[in-house]
Amino acid sequence: MTVSLYQISVDCHDAPALARFWTRVLDWKVLYEDADEIVIGSDAAALPGICFLTVPEGRTVKNRLHLDLSPDDQAAEVERILALGATRADVGQGDDATLVVLADPEGNEFCVLRPKKTLLD
Repeated sequence: MTVSLYQISVDCHDAPALARFWTRVLDWKVLYEDADEIVIGSDAAALPGICFLTVPEGRTVKNRLHLDLSPDDQAAEVERILALGATRADVGQGDDATLVVLADPEGNEFCVLRPKKTLLD
C-alpha cells in the first residue's frame, strides 16, 4: 500500500484572510475556494496543500502541530513575515534558540529556521 500526504488542514475563524496571509508567506496561490474552505498550494499538481476550514470555536492551547519554514535569510524572512501580519510568539524557546517562533494572524505558531545550509553546522 502506498500513501501520500495530501494536505494539512487548519481550523480558523476567517479562512479567506488566513489563507491569503499564507499565500503571501509561501508565495503560493489559492487552488480551491468555497464558503467553508480554501485550499492553497504551490501548484495544483504539487502536494501537499494547506486547507483552511472555517470553524466557530477558537484555539485554546499551544499548537500540537506547526509548520517549520526554511528560508535563505532568516532575519529578512522574519521581518517580511512580520510585515505581512505575523507576530512574535514565546513558546518557551529561550534566548539561545536558533529558530524564530512566530504566530499567524489567528495565533497559530510556526517556526522560521536557520537556512538549510547551516542546519547541520
